[in-house]
Amino acid sequence: MTLYGNRQKFGGFSEKIGSGFAKLKLSPNQWTFVSLLPALGAVYFLVNQDYVSSAVLFLLAAFLDMVDGAVARATGKACKSGAYLDTMVDRYVEFFVVAGLVYLAWQRVIPDLFIPSVLWIFIFYFGGIMTSYAKAAAKEKDYVKKEIKGGLLERAERLIILFVGILAASLNPMYLTYAIVLLAFLANITVIQRAWIARNASK
Repeated sequence: MTLYGNRQKFGGFSEKIGSGFAKLKLSPNQWTFVSLLPALGAVYFLVNQDYVSSAVLFLLAAFLDMVDGAVARATGKACKSGAYLDTMVDRYVEFFVVAGLVYLAWQRVIPDLFIPSVLWIFIFYFGGIMTSYAKAAAKEKDYVKKEIKGGLLERAERLIILFVGILAASLNPMYLTYAIVLLAFLANITVIQRAWIARNASK
């Protein structure tokens, strides 16, 4: 199930993270770019099939991705431009990871399951893009008055499943295929859910 409804429980933890990392004197936007470094490192180790190192850096990148927003709130520097930059960088991080997966699929490292694994990767990636687009399009077309959220898998849930898949690949690359196939189905189900949420919100 989606973690969206439970995220407010981590508000206190986020405040502690923000106040702690704010002492390092980096701006929220600088933290956004810092999060790119472990993400690129994760992709490097991924394509070199060092799955444990990739998973560790992937987890670090996800943590640092949370830091910029926490620092912005702690320092009173939260703004729309920073949130927009963070969203754009997130999309590039996702692309880098997917590019690494595609490379492994073309190298026949990630096993196929019924159809070529590279197709599963593209189905998963398209579902992730459409999950974001379903929200953006509903607001852009003035279909809803407030931004829609929720659904089975948001970005955080996708990252968790992918992290588990990459880590499990150290035991058997087939586990990574299973994670990708699961993401392919659930991400696109989420698109349908968001379309339904938008429909109900428009009434």
